[in-house]
Amino acid sequence: MKKLLNVFVFVILFFGMVPVVQAQYANTYGARGRRRLAPQTQEPREKAEPLTADEMVAAEMPKIIKAIDLNEFEQAILTTILTKYVQQRIEAQILNLGPEKTREVFENINIKQDEELKISLPEEKYKALLEYRENGGKKVKKKKKKSDPK
Repeated sequence: MKKLLNVFVFVILFFGMVPVVQAQYANTYGARGRRRLAPQTQEPREKAEPLTADEMVAAEMPKIIKAIDLNEFEQAILTTILTKYVQQRIEAQILNLGPEKTREVFENINIKQDEELKISLPEEKYKALLEYRENGGKKVKKKKKKSDPK
């Protein structure tokens, strides 16, 4: 009788430990090994639509505002000018003019944009914008002058 009880306890413990042992192994098909009947296929990724000129400028404006202290009027002017010339650059890219002609068109757009910004913005804000562009969109840090202790 005691032997039968030991066998019964052993069988119960064995079947109780199987799920615990099985859980220790990485089983990608679930605990019972079920697989899907239909294979999973890769769905074609939807192409992201290119940003519009307004969206590009709106994404960049917070960085520019943070780097250059602009009031609301100057922000509106800058947004309008940038949107106008970004739109012209997008249109030039769509035309596929060729490398030489495209570069020439972009240079003309840049010259017109700089002239309009120079006229529309105060001189110190315009210079700060140029420094911002030269630094690749990073805030310009002003250097402190050291006083000479004598």
